[in-house]
Amino acid sequence: MGRRVAQWRVRRNMTQQQFADRLGKSKSWVDKVERGVRRLERVSNLREVAETLRIDVEVLLAARPVRPTPVAAGVDGIRTALARYDLSGADRPPLVEELRARLEHAEQSYRHARYPALLALLPGLLDAAREAHAARPGATDALLVSVYALIALVLVKVDQGELAWLAADRGMTVALANRDPQVAAVATVSLSQALRSRGRRRSALDAALVAADRIGAHDCSGASVALRGTLFLQAALAAAGGGDERLARQSCDQAAKIARDLGADGTAARAAVAAVAADPGSGGAGPGGAGCRGAGCGGAVSGGAVIGVGGFGRAAVEAAWVVADAALGDVTTATARHERLVAGDEWRWLPPEHRAAYLLDVARAYALAGDMRRAGQTVLDAERTARSEVHDRPAVRKLVAVVWRSADAPSGLAQLAATLHAT
Repeated sequence: MGRRVAQWRVRRNMTQQQFADRLGKSKSWVDKVERGVRRLERVSNLREVAETLRIDVEVLLAARPVRPTPVAAGVDGIRTALARYDLSGADRPPLVEELRARLEHAEQSYRHARYPALLALLPGLLDAAREAHAARPGATDALLVSVYALIALVLVKVDQGELAWLAADRGMTVALANRDPQVAAVATVSLSQALRSRGRRRSALDAALVAADRIGAHDCSGASVALRGTLFLQAALAAAGGGDERLARQSCDQAAKIARDLGADGTAARAAVAAVAADPGSGGAGPGGAGCRGAGCGGAVSGGAVIGVGGFGRAAVEAAWVVADAALGDVTTATARHERLVAGDEWRWLPPEHRAAYLLDVARAYALAGDMRRAGQTVLDAERTARSEVHDRPAVRKLVAVVWRSADAPSGLAQLAATLHAT
């Protein structure tokens, strides 16, 4: 057990003295525990040590060291990168073109819900982006903001809301210093998502509306207009989650008007954002470019669906309407609207990650309405659409645990529940 304590202390980047200070113990006490001279026999001591190391007590009690899952290892890597304040000071900072290519690869991983792989590559990408920003401040602001935004979004997915908030706040700090409303809008999308994941809906609502107002007053380009629509969707979802029907519907209406102006299938938005993505220095590149960062609000699958670059359009607005209606208690309208959405052609424009996350929100709406057959089938549809969206999101287990026990649940859900250890 002492070896496991030492291994996890090192993994959390703590010295023996820092660990002892957090426990309220002496460094000698920690040293004796790690060398096996002193045993952790009291349950209270075990719990204190586990809580300080941010692990379960069972990990300390395991007969052999427990290897962290790919997601847990990825989160640890990101936490370490965010806590690193000394840059390497390389003779040659990373080339911006290389960073853009790496960022695009990371965004593709997000759009396809490849969360373990994405979490593994983000720490290195963040380190490189920070080095580039130190060498070329201003010119690489948008790129660094996009990296922080992507980190925040994937952390929300894996139920690391506080860490997501930290990453989003770092991005917002860079964006505000840049003074470009489009860059600030990119940062605000992920910030709103992180705030909503922590239940701070009013803060998320205010941030989204302020950013939408600022970008609307300064820029009428296609990418900026799509970003403004995305911010209105964030505001709508935050308002709906807080029970503010008037603001939720008002914000959705604003987003719907923008989507109509951009084109029925969002073609104009995609073209505009593709042009911006080719040059992040122009502002607005990266995961927030025109994405609806979160069609879900609260409940079993808090974090919701997220559209990648170029994803804003009428389908995104309709998806947000569905989730907002469900959050406001109008489940009948929500499910009817959903069935119209998936029957239309615009549904195919949404990335796999968004479709799967949105389907999980709809599954929750069906469960609230007592329709466990459709709830279970929709969860299985989400798994087929993007497996990691179901298997690597802790919040999904709660939904599956409720639905699979119903006699009306589809047979395949029992196997999924067993795989997720939700039985």
